[in-house]
Amino acid sequence: MTTQQAQTSTAFPAHLRVRRLVESAVMLAIAVVLSLFPFSSPWALGGGITVCSMLPLVILSWRYGCLWGTFAAFVYSLLQMLLGIQNVQYADSVATAILIILFDYVLAFSVIGLSSIFKGRLGRPRLELVVGITVTFLVRLACHYISGVVVWEVLWPNELGWAAPVWSIAYNGSYMIPEIIITGLVAYFSYPPLERYYQGGDLK
Repeated sequence: MTTQQAQTSTAFPAHLRVRRLVESAVMLAIAVVLSLFPFSSPWALGGGITVCSMLPLVILSWRYGCLWGTFAAFVYSLLQMLLGIQNVQYADSVATAILIILFDYVLAFSVIGLSSIFKGRLGRPRLELVVGITVTFLVRLACHYISGVVVWEVLWPNELGWAAPVWSIAYNGSYMIPEIIITGLVAYFSYPPLERYYQGGDLK
């Protein structure tokens, strides 16, 4: 059985299952810690830019596949929701709370677990890595955009008086685009020295 087959098989070896759990716990802890130290920039209209807080989730997806990656990212989304629970408390109805939970947390972060979806499809691993990050992060941006339009602009219209769709894409894009660029660059340049780790070559 090849490494890739081992990752997708239901008969994943017991010692690797333990390793996968331990690695995932460590990666999730790193991701959470990195998310706690955002920085702002002159162009950001709001939100926080982190230094690759999503990269640990990308690595888990690349090492263990989209299914496990999505599960790990889902767990991360719940941790982020607990850390930002006051955002959910701003909801003025159950329906609004559900929308916040789904589009600002569960869907927005769980999709990062699909970042290895292009692995082995483009013939250039570094390109596959960056494309996967770009696509999944853009889907995350789309989730926040939807939340901004249907939830936050209804609760608190922006002070500049911009139309809700314009403000939401400007606000969320101002921190998500830098996040995509930073994570993509770090992943691209870290791939050569960490290729065996990204590809799961040490999972034996």
